[in-house]
Amino acid sequence: MHKVSGIGGFFFRAKDPEALDRWYFENLGIDPVPMTEGAKSWRQEAGETAFTSMEGTVDQFGVPEANWAINFRVSDLDGIVEQLRANGNEVLVDPTTYSMGRFASLADPEGNPIQLWQPEDAQSS
Repeated sequence: MHKVSGIGGFFFRAKDPEALDRWYFENLGIDPVPMTEGAKSWRQEAGETAFTSMEGTVDQFGVPEANWAINFRVSDLDGIVEQLRANGNEVLVDPTTYSMGRFASLADPEGNPIQLWQPEDAQSS
């Protein structure tokens, strides 16, 4: 069976795409898609990616109207939470450490749910 090798893009609607792209860059370091030839897009580090559909009743999506949620891997959850809070973002850190790692939740300026995940193997580094 042929398989895809990864996610090549994540596209979603926004009320103010330029402002939202700027927020993702300034808060999470995600480079906007370049509009000039030869410029490179944001590159993620290799690692696990969960790709799953979920019941409409799970609270991971924040508001009931949300149809998607994104989870970003991070190597230093405490550090990025501190950075996000210093930029005025409200971040909820899950106090439980799970077998797969630690988590925090926030929303972007348009209310889209974001989960941050520090995998268990990143906690010792």
